[in-house]
Amino acid sequence: MDYPGIGGTRNGQAPEGYARVLEEIYLGSGLPLYRRLADAILEWELQRRAGLRVRADSPRAVPGARVVSGFGVGPFRLNAPCEVVWAQEPAAEGLPQSAGFGYGTLPGHPARGEESFEAVIDAAGEVFLRVRAFSKPANWFYAAGGLVTRAAQRYVTSRYIEGARTLAAEGKSQ
Repeated sequence: MDYPGIGGTRNGQAPEGYARVLEEIYLGSGLPLYRRLADAILEWELQRRAGLRVRADSPRAVPGARVVSGFGVGPFRLNAPCEVVWAQEPAAEGLPQSAGFGYGTLPGHPARGEESFEAVIDAAGEVFLRVRAFSKPANWFYAAGGLVTRAAQRYVTSRYIEGARTLAAEGKSQ
Protein backbone atom coordinates (compact mmCIF):
# COMPACT_ATOMS: atom_id res chain seq x y z
CA MET A 1 0.00 0.00 0.00
CA ASP A 2 1.38 3.35 -0.98
CA TYR A 3 -0.56 5.90 1.05
CA PRO A 4 -0.09 7.40 4.52
CA GLY A 5 -2.50 6.82 7.40
CA ILE A 6 -3.12 3.10 6.88
CA GLY A 7 -6.07 2.12 9.10
CA GLY A 8 -7.24 5.72 9.47
CA THR A 9 -10.82 4.96 8.45
CA ARG A 10 -11.23 2.95 11.67
CA ASN A 11 -11.32 6.13 13.74
CA GLY A 12 -12.11 8.72 11.08
CA GLN A 13 -8.55 9.99 10.60
CA ALA A 14 -7.41 11.02 7.12
CA PRO A 15 -3.98 12.19 5.95
CA GLU A 16 -3.54 15.82 4.98
CA GLY A 17 -4.26 16.51 1.31
CA TYR A 18 -6.66 13.58 0.81
CA ALA A 19 -10.30 14.09 -0.16
CA ARG A 20 -12.64 12.74 2.51
CA VAL A 21 -16.02 11.04 2.42
CA LEU A 22 -18.30 10.46 5.40
CA GLU A 23 -21.81 9.17 4.83
CA GLU A 24 -23.95 7.93 7.68
CA ILE A 25 -27.55 6.89 7.04
CA TYR A 26 -30.27 5.59 9.34
CA LEU A 27 -31.66 2.21 8.27
CA GLY A 28 -34.02 1.18 11.07
CA SER A 29 -33.69 -0.36 14.49
CA GLY A 30 -32.98 -3.60 16.27
CA LEU A 31 -30.26 -6.21 16.63
CA PRO A 32 -31.56 -8.44 13.79
CA LEU A 33 -31.11 -5.59 11.27
CA TYR A 34 -27.72 -4.70 12.73
CA ARG A 35 -26.47 -8.29 12.47
CA ARG A 36 -27.85 -8.71 8.92
CA LEU A 37 -26.14 -5.49 7.83
CA ALA A 38 -22.87 -6.42 9.57
CA ASP A 39 -22.82 -9.83 7.85
CA ALA A 40 -23.63 -8.26 4.46
CA ILE A 41 -20.75 -5.82 4.89
CA LEU A 42 -18.28 -8.45 6.04
CA GLU A 43 -19.29 -10.85 3.22
CA TRP A 44 -18.77 -8.26 0.41
CA GLU A 45 -22.54 -8.00 -0.20
CA LEU A 46 -22.61 -4.18 -0.25
CA GLN A 47 -20.09 -4.18 -3.10
CA ARG A 48 -22.19 -6.71 -5.04
CA ARG A 49 -25.40 -4.75 -4.40
CA ALA A 50 -23.62 -1.64 -5.65
CA GLY A 51 -23.20 -3.40 -8.98
CA LEU A 52 -19.52 -4.22 -8.57
CA ARG A 53 -18.04 -7.55 -9.55
CA VAL A 54 -16.15 -8.88 -6.52
CA ARG A 55 -13.26 -11.34 -6.51
CA ALA A 56 -11.94 -11.94 -3.01
CA ASP A 57 -9.47 -14.44 -1.62
CA SER A 58 -11.62 -14.79 1.52
CA PRO A 59 -15.41 -15.20 1.80
CA ARG A 60 -15.38 -12.72 4.68
CA ALA A 61 -13.41 -9.51 5.21
CA VAL A 62 -10.46 -10.21 7.50
CA PRO A 63 -7.20 -8.27 7.85
CA GLY A 64 -4.90 -9.12 4.97
CA ALA A 65 -7.68 -10.38 2.67
CA ARG A 66 -7.33 -9.13 -0.87
CA VAL A 67 -10.27 -8.18 -3.05
CA VAL A 68 -10.62 -6.83 -6.56
CA SER A 69 -13.86 -5.08 -7.31
CA GLY A 70 -14.69 -3.76 -10.71
CA PHE A 71 -17.35 -2.15 -12.78
CA GLY A 72 -17.86 -1.70 -16.47
CA VAL A 73 -17.92 -4.23 -19.28
CA GLY A 74 -15.19 -5.97 -21.23
CA PRO A 75 -12.35 -3.64 -22.20
CA PHE A 76 -14.16 -0.82 -20.37
CA ARG A 77 -13.95 -2.62 -17.01
CA LEU A 78 -12.12 -0.74 -14.29
CA ASN A 79 -10.61 -3.03 -11.64
CA ALA A 80 -9.84 -1.77 -8.17
CA PRO A 81 -7.53 -4.02 -6.12
CA CYS A 82 -7.59 -3.54 -2.32
CA GLU A 83 -6.44 -5.19 0.88
CA VAL A 84 -8.39 -5.27 4.14
CA VAL A 85 -6.47 -3.28 6.76
CA TRP A 86 -8.91 -3.71 9.66
CA ALA A 87 -12.04 -5.71 10.39
CA GLN A 88 -14.42 -5.81 13.35
CA GLU A 89 -16.92 -8.63 13.90
CA PRO A 90 -20.20 -7.87 15.71
CA ALA A 91 -20.04 -8.43 19.48
CA ALA A 92 -22.21 -11.13 21.00
CA GLU A 93 -24.09 -8.57 23.07
CA GLY A 94 -24.10 -5.00 24.28
CA LEU A 95 -24.96 -1.64 22.80
CA PRO A 96 -23.63 0.54 21.28
CA GLN A 97 -21.29 -1.30 18.92
CA SER A 98 -20.12 -1.41 15.34
CA ALA A 99 -18.88 -4.03 12.89
CA GLY A 100 -17.33 -3.78 9.47
CA PHE A 101 -14.02 -3.34 7.72
CA GLY A 102 -11.71 -0.93 5.99
CA TYR A 103 -9.61 -1.64 2.94
CA GLY A 104 -6.74 0.16 1.34
CA THR A 105 -5.83 0.54 -2.29
CA LEU A 106 -3.15 -1.55 -3.95
CA PRO A 107 -1.12 -0.80 -7.10
CA GLY A 108 -3.44 -0.79 -10.13
CA HIS A 109 -6.28 0.96 -8.27
CA PRO A 110 -7.28 4.32 -9.81
CA ALA A 111 -6.99 5.97 -6.38
CA ARG A 112 -4.66 5.89 -3.40
CA GLY A 113 -6.35 5.71 -0.04
CA GLU A 114 -8.82 3.80 2.05
CA GLU A 115 -12.53 3.13 2.39
CA SER A 116 -14.52 1.58 5.22
CA PHE A 117 -18.01 0.20 5.72
CA GLU A 118 -19.58 -0.16 9.16
CA ALA A 119 -22.86 -1.30 10.61
CA VAL A 120 -23.45 0.83 13.71
CA ILE A 121 -26.06 0.29 16.41
CA ASP A 122 -26.40 3.01 19.03
CA ALA A 123 -27.51 2.73 22.67
CA ALA A 124 -31.16 3.19 21.62
CA GLY A 125 -30.94 0.31 19.11
CA GLU A 126 -30.99 2.52 16.01
CA VAL A 127 -28.99 1.09 13.10
CA PHE A 128 -26.84 3.10 10.69
CA LEU A 129 -24.57 2.44 7.75
CA ARG A 130 -21.34 4.44 7.95
CA VAL A 131 -19.07 4.79 4.90
CA ARG A 132 -15.77 6.59 5.35
CA ALA A 133 -13.06 7.16 2.79
CA PHE A 134 -10.01 9.22 2.05
CA SER A 135 -8.38 9.23 -1.36
CA LYS A 136 -6.47 11.01 -4.05
CA PRO A 137 -5.87 10.01 -7.68
CA ALA A 138 -3.24 7.31 -8.12
CA ASN A 139 -1.54 9.03 -11.06
CA TRP A 140 -1.71 11.94 -13.49
CA PHE A 141 -4.23 10.17 -15.73
CA TYR A 142 -6.81 9.83 -12.95
CA ALA A 143 -5.92 13.27 -11.60
CA ALA A 144 -6.70 14.75 -15.03
CA GLY A 145 -10.17 13.26 -14.77
CA GLY A 146 -10.68 14.67 -11.28
CA LEU A 147 -14.32 15.70 -11.69
CA VAL A 148 -15.18 12.37 -13.29
CA THR A 149 -13.26 10.44 -10.63
CA ARG A 150 -15.06 12.26 -7.77
CA ALA A 151 -18.41 11.79 -9.48
CA ALA A 152 -17.70 8.06 -9.85
CA GLN A 153 -16.86 7.81 -6.14
CA ARG A 154 -20.07 9.64 -5.20
CA TYR A 155 -22.05 7.34 -7.49
CA VAL A 156 -20.57 4.14 -6.05
CA THR A 157 -21.12 5.45 -2.49
CA SER A 158 -24.77 6.14 -3.36
CA ARG A 159 -25.03 2.55 -4.66
CA TYR A 160 -23.65 1.21 -1.35
CA ILE A 161 -26.29 3.23 0.48
CA GLU A 162 -29.07 2.00 -1.81
CA GLY A 163 -27.89 -1.59 -1.30
CA ALA A 164 -28.01 -1.14 2.48
CA ARG A 165 -31.52 0.37 2.27
CA THR A 166 -32.69 -2.59 0.17
CA LEU A 167 -31.18 -5.00 2.68
CA ALA A 168 -32.99 -3.21 5.54
CA ALA A 169 -36.29 -3.31 3.65
CA GLU A 170 -35.91 -7.04 2.91
CA GLY A 171 -35.78 -7.73 6.64
CA LYS A 172 -39.06 -5.88 7.28
CA SER A 173 -41.03 -8.33 5.14
CA GLN A 174 -39.71 -11.41 6.94
